[in-house]
Amino acid sequence: MFKQKPEVPILRYNDSDATLVSKRTCYQGFFRLDEYKVSHKLFSGAQSPIIKREIFERGDAVVLIPYDPDKDAVVMIEQFRPGAMRFGGTPWLLEFVAGMFSENESPQDVAVREAKEEANLNINEGDLTFVMKYLSSPGGMTEAIHLYAASVDSTNVGGVYGLDCENEDILVHAIPFDEAVSLLNDGKITNAASVIGLQWLQLHRQSLGK
Repeated sequence: MFKQKPEVPILRYNDSDATLVSKRTCYQGFFRLDEYKVSHKLFSGAQSPIIKREIFERGDAVVLIPYDPDKDAVVMIEQFRPGAMRFGGTPWLLEFVAGMFSENESPQDVAVREAKEEANLNINEGDLTFVMKYLSSPGGMTEAIHLYAASVDSTNVGGVYGLDCENEDILVHAIPFDEAVSLLNDGKITNAASVIGLQWLQLHRQSLGK
């Protein structure tokens, strides 16, 4: 006779069940690398030994999904990414508008600023739809991504933008949504934020007017 296993609680632990024993900076450059010593509760109920991990302190970022509901198109940017050189194929990636926080900026401030700097898009805070906040790679990095969408007019989209002081060389495209999905399915869009953003649009772009 089948005997049902006892129900196991999901996500039973919280931040009070983990202890940051110490943290020290190993490297400080454009980004920072810290050494964490941590201990946490085990699923057995016991406590783990102290674990040492090097954690990349990149800072948080905002990603914006600009979508034109009238043309059923997305605005995406193309730029060189040195971290993609080992991946194979091209290190010029198709991405959504994105940027890091400056001092005293809200996520909405970053989205509005980066839309103008990277794609010459004029949007207001009221145009933004919050999508989600997620952790990029929490096993070794503290970065959280704040993902937003906004309805835009892509009629005159195009050109090369970016800040010279940040060595940005950004080519802007208005891409029919079905073509963007085909690029995703063909493995031509490989960065996590853009994959998540396009899949979110597949489910929710009606809420942006389509």
